[in-house]
Amino acid sequence: MTTTGRFTWYELMTGDTAAAASFYDKVVGWTSAVMGQSGDGAPYTVFSTAEGGVAGMLKTPAEAQGAPPAWVGYVSVDDVDAYAQKFGAAGGAVHRQPADIPAIGRFSVVADPQGAMLVLFKADPRPDGAAPPALDAPGYPSWRELMTTDGPSAFEFYAGMFGWQKSTGYDMGPMGVYQLFAYDGADRGGMMTRPPQMPVSHWGYVFRVDAIGAATERLKASGGTVINGPMQVPTGDWIVQARDPQGATFALQSPNA
Repeated sequence: MTTTGRFTWYELMTGDTAAAASFYDKVVGWTSAVMGQSGDGAPYTVFSTAEGGVAGMLKTPAEAQGAPPAWVGYVSVDDVDAYAQKFGAAGGAVHRQPADIPAIGRFSVVADPQGAMLVLFKADPRPDGAAPPALDAPGYPSWRELMTTDGPSAFEFYAGMFGWQKSTGYDMGPMGVYQLFAYDGADRGGMMTRPPQMPVSHWGYVFRVDAIGAATERLKASGGTVINGPMQVPTGDWIVQARDPQGATFALQSPNA
């Protein structure tokens, strides 16, 4: 089965990596550790569960100074160079040309035609031949959400680029339709037209926790800010949307209140 079009990694770019590591370890339950270097040679932190790495973190590089802290998702492709060209030809942008990370893989930072950023990534083969774990458990990503200038147009772009399938659409009244997308036979995320008060198009990411109430209390006690929730969604799960102390937005999800 091809891995093209699958979210495979998540990365936080922030100004204070030590403070952010402490925050997410407490709130999500990760264990953080510096493991090697980024493509620019800067220290690279990996957030892990007992089963393995889930996400990474690096300090905002000099060329991106002034950019707000943010999470970005990595989408697996079979040819980074070809997909970067496809993004550009389809009206998107290539913010960082394809480059190699020694012993890790090849990547390119791109944006869709409405400005939302992603990283295209092809991993080098693992020495043990195994794929990284993708568990439905606390500490693992559970959802990906695109808020964008034109939701229907964005869906057509990603469906054409990665082969994502249209799933359920939820009518949100004046806010428009929240459109779910699927791959590998399951819903993986949603997208919709962003409200006027949201200034830019962006992808957001949701991580599983043990129980939403306890996680929300940990979040507030650790200096984070609740943006919305906790609230129950149609699946029965509970979600809280939040901002970390450095300003990066994210969300938490649990079946347990």
